Formats: sequence, C-alpha cells, structure tokens
Amino acid sequence: MIIRRLASQRGHADHGWLEARHSFSFGEYHDPAHMGFRTLRVINDDIIQGGQGFGMHGHRDMEIVTYVLEGALEHKDSMGNGSVLRHGDVQRMSAGRGVMHSEFNHSATEPLRLLQIWLLPEQTGIDPGYEERPFDMEGKRGQLQLIASPDPKEEAMHIHQDVRILAATLAQGETVAYDLAPGRHAWIQVAHGSLTVNGVDLDVGDGAAVSDETALRIEGGDAAEFLVFDLA
Repeated sequence: MIIRRLASQRGHADHGWLEARHSFSFGEYHDPAHMGFRTLRVINDDIIQGGQGFGMHGHRDMEIVTYVLEGALEHKDSMGNGSVLRHGDVQRMSAGRGVMHSEFNHSATEPLRLLQIWLLPEQTGIDPGYEERPFDMEGKRGQLQLIASPDPKEEAMHIHQDVRILAATLAQGETVAYDLAPGRHAWIQVAHGSLTVNGVDLDVGDGAAVSDETALRIEGGDAAEFLVFDLA
C-alpha cells in the first residue's frame, strides 16, 4: 500500500526570510492526521533567503538530519562545531540531553534550500552528538546510496533509531529497486524532479508512505532526486 502526501497538501509558512513546507505537523501548522510516519516526525522543505537563518536555539531528545539541496548552509553549535555544507552534504545532530545550534544561509544573496528531518530517538537522555559527511552526486547517480544508519559499522552517518536513510538521483527512465524486510515500512520524499514508485507517480515535494510492500521499484521521471526512509 502506497499513500501519497502531495506537495500541495503540506503545511505552508511564509515568514519573508523563510518559506517552509511541512510534510507533518510543525510549529503553527497542526493536522492530527499528519503527525509523522512511524518514527519519522518532521520533514520541512525550507527555503532561506540570503544572509538569514535560525539563530541559536535549543533541542532535546531528537535525531535531526539536514540534507542540503541548493546553496550553502552555515552551522554552529554548543558542542564547538562550525562548518559550511553544500548540495549533497548531510549533517546529523543528536540533541540528547540538550544542545544549542544555529543554521544560517552562508550566502548574502543566494537562496538556500534544505530538507530538515526529525526522527524520534530510540532512547532519551543520551549524550548530544554531531556528524556531517559529504555525499557527492556521483555516488548516488542511478543508485541508492546509504547516508544514515543505526549500525555504526556501515559507511554512513550513525543515527540513534532503527531507520536507514538512502538518497539517489535518477535520469528519466532509470530505475532502482529496493527490498523491504517483513514488517518494515518506507517513506519516500521527492526533492527534485519526478519519479514513479510501484506505478504511483510522485512529483517534486511529494511524499509517500509505504506499508505492506516487499519491494520498491523506483523509476526516474524528470531529473529526480529523492530520499528513502526504511523504518521499523
């Protein structure tokens, strides 16, 4: 079963410096029917204007993954980390007992677009942590590349929840397959372009909740870039 969450159905907030689309309830957008999917709690598609961003603020007990789609993201946090991330770069911040951070558009003129993703942690009160990795476009061209996993032995960022996150880009007509183990679920989020999942069409900004499927066949439409969340 695949249930589409169309881009046009998402929550919308326009603050001038920030335009955000919420796949699930967030901030002033509240929809009891869309509070998350499994342990996936937030997917915000944010466009941040030049020189603007989120000032220093705090989080607790959340796994926060940020996937940069366009522009450059400047990160600072209370753990002493500071860096600039660009398209394809991914950061993971485990808020744990508490962490402060800021996220700004590094450019004074060009917009920044990113996906901000929150996952419920498997355990509360852990030590806060931070990790970032560059995942070049070539590594996910025509194939699913693992970018986050609960298994620290895998070549991906380590997240504290039974979730695997994969990313891919597909040209028109290219296909990838992904098997889901019994009892597993998936969420697919289209970041760029369009694609088809088991015959279901998805466009940019669309998401899809997948349950009771054993395999996914994903075919690229127009210059597709997307994420797959493999969830318990």
